[in-house]
Amino acid sequence: MLTLGTESRVSAMERETQMLECLDNLAQQTSVRRELDAIADRLKASLAAGRSSALVYQPIDLSLYGTTLPPGIRSSWMFALRRNTVSGAERHPDSIQRMMSYRGSADLQIRPAERWISNHLLSDPAAPLKDRWISIPEGMWHQGVMGNEDWVVVSFHTAAAEDLIEERPSAGKVGTTRRHYLG
Repeated sequence: MLTLGTESRVSAMERETQMLECLDNLAQQTSVRRELDAIADRLKASLAAGRSSALVYQPIDLSLYGTTLPPGIRSSWMFALRRNTVSGAERHPDSIQRMMSYRGSADLQIRPAERWISNHLLSDPAAPLKDRWISIPEGMWHQGVMGNEDWVVVSFHTAAAEDLIEERPSAGKVGTTRRHYLG
């Protein structure tokens, strides 16, 4: 028998799964994949040309996905992360991030408490949703740990592109550094 608290968690989990299924269906459309492939090719070329960058990214115009985006989705991004690197800890204090592995595979680690939790994600569209997608709550630390291949991901955020904030631990200091991805 479920208690009231458990029912709330199950409902929240079910709602999140429905959100990811909706985003996955949109991202798997042939016309959308064609555009995402072109963006991924450009980002991977940029990553290869800029040997010092651990990652490159660009926002994706939401109109690419049509008019059926779930409520609350305010921006979409594609990131290409360099093989054999760790992206470093970051968090978004103003956004829930839903991320899909698009090309390659890696370990997207989250830190809800004192230790990192691994989530090995892959890009096979036939794989179960839980093996391709992750939801990162607002303000949760996360980092990508790449293996022997570059990793390309598509992210959906609840913050608009111009508002999305990234926080990282300050190097050698207490606190964090904060920046906007655009601007």
